[in-house]
Amino acid sequence: MKIVGRLFLLPTLALTVVLTTAVIATAQSQDTAPQQPPPAQDPIAQLNLTPEQRQQIRAIREQNKEERASVNRRLRESKLALEQALDADTPNESLIEQRAREAGEAESASIRLRALTESRIRRVLTVDQVKTLRALRAQAQGLRREQRLENQANPLRHRALNQRNGVIRQNMLRKRP
Repeated sequence: MKIVGRLFLLPTLALTVVLTTAVIATAQSQDTAPQQPPPAQDPIAQLNLTPEQRQQIRAIREQNKEERASVNRRLRESKLALEQALDADTPNESLIEQRAREAGEAESASIRLRALTESRIRRVLTVDQVKTLRALRAQAQGLRREQRLENQANPLRHRALNQRNGVIRQNMLRKRP
């Protein structure tokens, strides 16, 4: 898969994971809490899932829980190994290439699992719920685009806020001549 395709697919898949996690959390809290109207801003509430759908989605997530944990662990470990190979005092290009390949394979396995999970969850949704999900995704994509534009307009603010990016953090810590 081309890098551009991966970059486009990753935010979409990440949103799916966030949405399914929120569905599970919402379903679990509704199982124990008295029924109350959902907040208007809650994207999961906009799907209007039935209790049966919530249970089915919970079961789908439970079915691949161990595989998901294994894939995520493999992904973390492969990325760490790649970073260590890159940070070596004398970098070994063949080792870096091997670690990059392993990280790519782990990323591919993660994407595959998320896509299969989303596919199974989509089969639980009605046609109208799928349309709503698409609209929510488009809205989230628009928000990400606005954030990107805002970050481009004010790069110093973006750098200060982006604490998760190791490269920026390293560059900020280096002393300039």
